[in-house]
Amino acid sequence: MKKVIACMICLCLLAACGQRSSDSERLQAENDSLKLENAKNTTQMDEMLSLLNEIEADFQTIRDAENYLTIHQNDIELKESTRDQIRRNMQLVQETLRKNKDRITELEKKLAGSDKKSATLQATVNRLTTELEQRAAVIATLQTELAKRDSQIREMGEQMSGLNEEIENLALTNMSQSDQLKQQDQQLNIGYYCFGTSRELKDQKIIDSGGLLGKTKVLPDGFNRDYFISVDIRELREIPLFARKAKLLTSHPDNSYELVADEDKNLTLFIVDYQQFWSVGKYLVIEVGL
Repeated sequence: MKKVIACMICLCLLAACGQRSSDSERLQAENDSLKLENAKNTTQMDEMLSLLNEIEADFQTIRDAENYLTIHQNDIELKESTRDQIRRNMQLVQETLRKNKDRITELEKKLAGSDKKSATLQATVNRLTTELEQRAAVIATLQTELAKRDSQIREMGEQMSGLNEEIENLALTNMSQSDQLKQQDQQLNIGYYCFGTSRELKDQKIIDSGGLLGKTKVLPDGFNRDYFISVDIRELREIPLFARKAKLLTSHPDNSYELVADEDKNLTLFIVDYQQFWSVGKYLVIEVGL
């Protein structure tokens, strides 16, 4: 009987040990499963938080670029460097908006497939989606405004180009007119003079005695014009004649000039009033060595 009881006790002890071993294995398996699930959730959360940080950083980039665009959208005239910067900022914003849209879509998928739901995380995703839509609307408006401004700048540039062309044409016209007036002025104020002995003047056909009884004719047809010196009558004030005797053969008012002898008795013609002196004609012929 004692042996039977001892055997029964041993069997009970063995059964109890087996039960404890089974429970331990089950608990270990559950613990391992929880660890795996926790690690999975942690990985998922880390990935979503990383996406959130990237999205937030990109939104700050968009805000900075948007501020720059807003500041310069009302500028009437933009430097070329500023316009290049605006174009670069606009391109950056568009690329960043597209990238953030893809990231938010990816974040929503991860959140939907996550075993551990988070109301706070979902609210953040919703906020980012709303901000994305707002930023896209603002950028679209800025694009429209900047396109209008570019059009206005082009129109102003075309107008300025037209004005500059008109100014250049006017300048050329004025220059041409000025040259014409200058030439006309020179023609109006040009005079010619020569002096020489009677023989020299006859040889150049500047005077023609007309025979023994004929009256001396000054500047007959065919006289040698190359013998004359051309001058600006406004500047000519005196003509040294290098002779002790001289007579003006062309008509000039007596009170408009003087013949003055120097210490060697050589004469110099001084023009006192050039306008009066040349009022009769623009040719002066002086016979010297009488």
